[in-house]
Amino acid sequence: MTESLAPHPQLVKPPGPVVLCILDGVGIGDGGAYDAVARANTPTLDRLRATCPTRSLRAHGTAVGMPSESDLGNSEVGHNAMGAGRIFDQGAKLVDEALNDGSAFENPLWKRLLEGNTLHFLGLLSDGNVHSHARHLHKLIEQAVADGHTRLRVHILTDGRDVSARSALTWVEPLEAKLAALRDQGVSAFIASGGGRMHMTMDRYEADWPMVKRGWDAHVLGKGRRFASASEAIRTLYEELPDVDDQWLPAFIVEVDGAPAGTIEDGDSVLLFNFRGDRAIEISRAFAEPDLDTFDRERVPDVLYAGMMEYDGDLKVPANHLVAPPQIDRVVGEFLAAANLSSLAISETQKFGHVTFFYNGNRSERLHPTLEHWIEVPSDNVPFEQRPWMKAAEVTDAVLEALTAGDRDVIRINYANGDMVGHSGQLRATIVAMEALDLQLARLVKACRKAGAVLLITADHGNADDMAMRDKKTHAPQRDEQGRVLPRTSHTLAAVPLILVDPSSTRTLRQDLPEAGIANLGATVLELCGLTAPPDYLPGLVVPA
Repeated sequence: MTESLAPHPQLVKPPGPVVLCILDGVGIGDGGAYDAVARANTPTLDRLRATCPTRSLRAHGTAVGMPSESDLGNSEVGHNAMGAGRIFDQGAKLVDEALNDGSAFENPLWKRLLEGNTLHFLGLLSDGNVHSHARHLHKLIEQAVADGHTRLRVHILTDGRDVSARSALTWVEPLEAKLAALRDQGVSAFIASGGGRMHMTMDRYEADWPMVKRGWDAHVLGKGRRFASASEAIRTLYEELPDVDDQWLPAFIVEVDGAPAGTIEDGDSVLLFNFRGDRAIEISRAFAEPDLDTFDRERVPDVLYAGMMEYDGDLKVPANHLVAPPQIDRVVGEFLAAANLSSLAISETQKFGHVTFFYNGNRSERLHPTLEHWIEVPSDNVPFEQRPWMKAAEVTDAVLEALTAGDRDVIRINYANGDMVGHSGQLRATIVAMEALDLQLARLVKACRKAGAVLLITADHGNADDMAMRDKKTHAPQRDEQGRVLPRTSHTLAAVPLILVDPSSTRTLRQDLPEAGIANLGATVLELCGLTAPPDYLPGLVVPA
């Protein structure tokens, strides 16, 4: 049972709730031509920055448990950090260590995987290090061969979201070369299927099960357009679909000797080498649940299925995993419940799991059956750049109802616009997304003032703040052969804002902690509720004015 916290000696709970507003993907950019946050007409944000206490927070690299400062932040680790109040080593770092020190291969599960007739590797192929990393796949392949396995198949998902838009060949061609070299040594090793991560397999929050079906049809059943190689497929699709980037590529099948190179059959083993959970759960369920009826699987092969990590600790999905996930305990929500404080989490579908599951330390269920409340606003199932306003208005409507009711002590909100539209790489749409978001912030700020609420506006990582791919040396925008700026679809290394909107003007933000990051928001929320944060939490950032 989580311990109760003592009253804070200086801060008292406001008359209204404490509201944590997360502007997903809205970092602090350079203010230039490709900074959609700066280019947007955002009078509300501009006014708040000018009149309220503000500061920046670190939201990438070691500040959120990633291996190095070159690692982008993301929504999973960001919400983990905010809800935990501390920094836990995350999937990328844990998997790196387990593969490098060999502990993953000492897991008895690895030996069981090697007993399969064919060992299939499935996952996102890039070095984005958000859901996966290509070097992990290469280590797995090398170890499988070293351990004597002679029949390997790889099912790839092209990225274009955590890396540049059309960069798939960067990782496909070296992988093909490695597999060809293995074939020369007598190992049957091929890429078997592939397609874009937003077209197939990697749905999340049950928003689009047909995505999972498209992946199942390709990976398991071998259904799809056939090509002699994955690189040929990608080049052909690039030429035929000039406006489609890697994340949306249609499914393709690699053909060998007139047949699909690697359907998944009874007696095989399957390892999903992604380490991040949200987009791994549904395909894992498709392999593991005999009675799953969300789509027609046609046949369900009897295989040993495993994940690189456990993707849902409450639901134990999947049942088998190579690397243990971070054990995040004593999260903010547990202390709120121990203090008999009621909380509300709200977002649209695309970020609902982040503001609930990830914020609560990777727990699927509510931390308290009556004190914690969740509201999910269903997302539109359309490309987000076509409706860049997304469901920001509907999310705000629900928050305003809660503020009027006055029965919640803490409200946490995620607005998905900056991240989901930012991932499209379309500058104009992302500017519109920011402007739509600003309209809703105006409503939120007004309602918070009326309710006597203290409002914290922040973000979980950058994205919309830089919509151009950059030269690593000069930082100048990269251009294609026609001189057009290459769009950036990935997150950024930007710091994120923290704005304190306090109707009483009795509180301000600390400026003496230059290295503070979004994990400091855990103690900040607790202290605004009049509680003394646990001693192992990172320091809170609000103090008396």
